[in-house]
Amino acid sequence: MATLKHIASKNSDYTAIEAYLIYRHDEFTGKQLLDEQGRPMLRDSYLLDTLECGDFSFATACLLANRKYGKNTQHGDIKSHQYIISFDPRDAADNGLTMEKAQALGLKFCEENFPGHPAIVCTHPDGHNHSGNIHVHIVIGSVRTREVERKPYMQKPRDWCEGMKHSSTAQTMRHLRVEVMELCEGAGLYQIDLLNGSKERVSEAEYWARRRGQQKLDLANAALTAAGQPPKQKKFETVKDTLRKQISSVLYRAISFEDFSDKLMQQYSIAVKESRGQLSYLPAGRTKFIRAHSIGDKFEKGLVFAALQENAERKRTIQFKPDRIRKLVDIQAKLKQGKGIGYERWAKKHNLKAMAQTLILLQEKGLLDEDALDQRIAELDTKFHESLAVVKDLETRMAGNKNLRNHVAAYQQYRPIAQKLNAAKSPAAFEEQHRADLTAYRSAADYLKTNNITKLPSPKTLEAEYAQLASEKAKFYEQYKEAKEELLKLKTAKQNVASYFREEEPAQQER
Repeated sequence: MATLKHIASKNSDYTAIEAYLIYRHDEFTGKQLLDEQGRPMLRDSYLLDTLECGDFSFATACLLANRKYGKNTQHGDIKSHQYIISFDPRDAADNGLTMEKAQALGLKFCEENFPGHPAIVCTHPDGHNHSGNIHVHIVIGSVRTREVERKPYMQKPRDWCEGMKHSSTAQTMRHLRVEVMELCEGAGLYQIDLLNGSKERVSEAEYWARRRGQQKLDLANAALTAAGQPPKQKKFETVKDTLRKQISSVLYRAISFEDFSDKLMQQYSIAVKESRGQLSYLPAGRTKFIRAHSIGDKFEKGLVFAALQENAERKRTIQFKPDRIRKLVDIQAKLKQGKGIGYERWAKKHNLKAMAQTLILLQEKGLLDEDALDQRIAELDTKFHESLAVVKDLETRMAGNKNLRNHVAAYQQYRPIAQKLNAAKSPAAFEEQHRADLTAYRSAADYLKTNNITKLPSPKTLEAEYAQLASEKAKFYEQYKEAKEELLKLKTAKQNVASYFREEEPAQQER
């Protein structure tokens, strides 16, 4: 499960970045480790490459860019950005991830997402937690040294213009997380959804507080063990760790915000308040509230109120829902597998409820006749497959529309440069200077020619067409979803009826 982390640095000493990547550092203090002669010690293993630096080192390239464009002259200016891609420790054994492969993925990621920035890409075989997670450091100078092709995700001139500074906005981070997910998917590596928030968010400061606390606890436990005394606690917990556990234990049982706040105060002496649409918590012994955002998404107002409402509805709901059909259990088969009498009693109750649900559904739909039920299942099956085919066709057309928009944009953007080529005094030199732009233009022109497009469509027309296709897809997808849900319910009901009568026949014969 590759993760993406961003660090903005105001340090004007660019050589310190390379030193950190190459030499060993104390994981708690961040200071360089020295050998017996007082010399810095190299890391056991690393891979390092630079991009967009020309004949200079990364530090020199960044300093020259700052001087050329008059940027980063103040102490508070962000001088560089570091992005860390940490891969799942299992990728090495299960998916053949090596340092060389990780370095290649890091270089590709840097070239595609940070063009024009002096960059240094370095891969390490392990992290601070010693779990064997290969990770890649991508450090870029904040100033872009050349104008680059505008991509669809770029919204402001700073994202592609020369001499502008990189900005890691929420939209940028969302795009980069998507890129990491697609990168891992293409490489066949483990990956999680990076777009949705973490239920329990751990900051950098809390992570290191855990590490330091665990180290002290381990030393204390070692002393107790040496003295013949059993340790009382093996895992260190921060204040926020304890707060998460206590809030979670109450959140699963409370049915209203008043009930939630009362239980927190009565059981754990934790005060909770709502201010400006946000929740904050005050544990016992503290004077400053802890914001819900700093401990995890599940503790914020929206999800807390949703959980409370769900708890309240669950208490008001009867034991089973008529529209949810459960399958009958083959009790005799389960008993032959070794299930006991307790399971048999539960299975009989379960089957009674399942048959009640089945009869309610069939009565509501007017499908108590077997032929009518079979006919309705056939109709839904046809509707299901027809809707699915339409959805697939619309997705194909949407992909074609998006591809056409990209080529039209590239054609319009680089056509003036292609026209200047004919009037250039030195076509070869002009070609070399604008190779990337001319390549993009020719690719777009070939696409338009191959598809017999003689008149460029309007970007607004293409966008409107895409929106129309998306609207149609949503409509047919809803039909597909409804048909699928009802089809599954009726098939389950038919199976339950058949199973019920198969069980009834031997019982009638015995009687």
